[in-house]
Amino acid sequence: LYLLEVATKKKQEIADEKQNLVLDYSWSACGGHLAFSLSDPNGFNSLYIWSVQEGKLHRITDEMFSEFNPTWDPKGDYLYYMSDRMFQPQIDSYEWNYVVDRETGIYALSLRKDVKHPFPPQSDEVTVDEEGKDGKDRKKEEADKEKKDKDADKEKEKKKEYIKIDFEGLADRVAQVPVEEDNYYGLTAIEGHLLYGRGGAFYYGREGDVKSSLRIFEMKERKESTIAEDISGFSVSRDGKKVLVRQSGAFKLYDAAPKPGEAKTVSTAGLQVDRVPAEEWAQIFNEVWRRFRDYFYVANMHGYDWKAIGDRYRTLLAHVAHRSDLNYVIGEMIAELTVSHAYIEAGDYEIPDRTPVALPGARLELDEKAGRYRIAKIYRGQNEEERYRAPLTEIGVDAREGDYVLAINGEPLTAKDNPYQMLRNKADHPVTFTVNSKPEEKGAREVTFNPIKSERDLVYLEWVTKNKEKVDKATDGRVGYLHVPDMGSDGIREFIKWYYGQIRKEGLIVDVRGNGGGNVSQMLIERLSRKILSVDYSRNGEFAAPYPGTVFHGHMVCLLSETSASDGDIFPAMFRKAGLGPIIGKRSWGGVVGISGHGPLIDGGGVYVPEFGFVNTEGQWDIENYGVAPDIEVDNDPKSVIEGRDPQLERAIQEVTKMMAADPKRLPARPKDPVKAPK
Repeated sequence: LYLLEVATKKKQEIADEKQNLVLDYSWSACGGHLAFSLSDPNGFNSLYIWSVQEGKLHRITDEMFSEFNPTWDPKGDYLYYMSDRMFQPQIDSYEWNYVVDRETGIYALSLRKDVKHPFPPQSDEVTVDEEGKDGKDRKKEEADKEKKDKDADKEKEKKKEYIKIDFEGLADRVAQVPVEEDNYYGLTAIEGHLLYGRGGAFYYGREGDVKSSLRIFEMKERKESTIAEDISGFSVSRDGKKVLVRQSGAFKLYDAAPKPGEAKTVSTAGLQVDRVPAEEWAQIFNEVWRRFRDYFYVANMHGYDWKAIGDRYRTLLAHVAHRSDLNYVIGEMIAELTVSHAYIEAGDYEIPDRTPVALPGARLELDEKAGRYRIAKIYRGQNEEERYRAPLTEIGVDAREGDYVLAINGEPLTAKDNPYQMLRNKADHPVTFTVNSKPEEKGAREVTFNPIKSERDLVYLEWVTKNKEKVDKATDGRVGYLHVPDMGSDGIREFIKWYYGQIRKEGLIVDVRGNGGGNVSQMLIERLSRKILSVDYSRNGEFAAPYPGTVFHGHMVCLLSETSASDGDIFPAMFRKAGLGPIIGKRSWGGVVGISGHGPLIDGGGVYVPEFGFVNTEGQWDIENYGVAPDIEVDNDPKSVIEGRDPQLERAIQEVTKMMAADPKRLPARPKDPVKAPK
């Protein structure tokens, strides 16, 4: 964090953030102090104040709890901030475990020892006015005092007096703002009020159940109210009178008050800009080059002369004629670093929308002899889940494999037609097939269904369920199977779906072939690594209850392939490191330098800088550019795959059953009832 004096152009380093970026800095009203948070080794943040007069950095809080988002009381009496201090967690439904949510509270520090408590005790007793003074006199006195305080503040502003802070014991002079802990952000203090955003819990793969809202807390009345609902950001004006809110895709201007009145829409209609694309492309190129210079995970740029590389590729800008050309040039430049996750994407150019096609969740094939299409295959799906909904298997849809589709929405379908062309632009409406077991109109029936836009999930589900059926059949149901498609929302969902129902199997095949990566592998490894310590038996319960409750007590193997990537590389490596079992398949992709975005480029495009390198416990860079080699190498050769075989899965079944035979693992049986009565 730097301070630049505009007049002298003198630059001074105020603080060195060791891990992330300093984004929550806040000046006191007269500019004498700067408050912000810095990260600690434990992952928390602590509050700091830098003094202009002293030129000194003061640490305000310790590393035991996380404090952040400081904002100054305009009068200079308090420093408000947020801190994660709610320790009553939400309990998981699938296992006896917890998740922390709605943990953030709002707090006030008294900056000097003589500053009063911001929320002193309130009395509900009726008071009698002083003798000779009625209510009007008292109100006039209060108004006069308020005016006097405001005049003093204005005079102080004119003199630019810096506020005084008693740093000794500052962290102990704390009071909680009387609002219930929640998911808060964006704390801002204005005269007499606090403004802040309230959001919902973070869900992986689905929207949260709480829309973000802008709240205001009235200090004097100690009341909280809502200014705006369903927001995606806000900014308070410098004088604290107005707040600009991003709401429902538009900008709305509100009074920064408990009763904000009618919002004024800030129109963006008609906004235009004249630009020279070539100049914009040059700016984008230079910014991408700088981002890699400043954020690449190792300062030596893998030993390459990054300036020379930039200069060489910059000469190609004269030949760039389209934004996609620029992406190509940048892509080639960052590829020089020989690193994974170096992505450039999108930008200011249009890609035509794909025409949505109504799909039946089936395969149609042409019977050339009959000159008609027939339903060769219907994907079974799992209609309990919308993503795996199979239209032709839903209740009341009487379609069968082998049926001929004679017409679509009343239009005849013959050999000269493309059925999918007839289904274009019908994805959001019910579709009717005229079907018959014979390629003729007589005896035909109409079948109406709600189509889907993609059959990819149904194809995937069929592959998973067939693999599970193969494992069940080969092991008499003793071994479980689950596939994790990525280490993101899809992967964690599939793990939850398939893991808990098979937790009492004697063996488990964990398949991460084709895993596209993400960031949840540590969650899965933690669950798979649990060891049984004991079991419970109750009087009327026949099943043993393990301790911990959700632990897999059996043998495991892991399947990986050359298309297991990123966190899909890390998972099998940690599977082996944790001693969970052998890895079977082919060496993985080898890309584990994690990325960050640092915001969009000027035209909305994106660039991702490889910023976080993976290091093993021996202190060596690991996995990148090599991957994870299996313990048992097995190739799914084309001939076997075409024949419907899966040699890697077959070997996994062999290995896990061999391990089960050599070392059977079962939960302890109920012992005999203890006899404790004296003989």
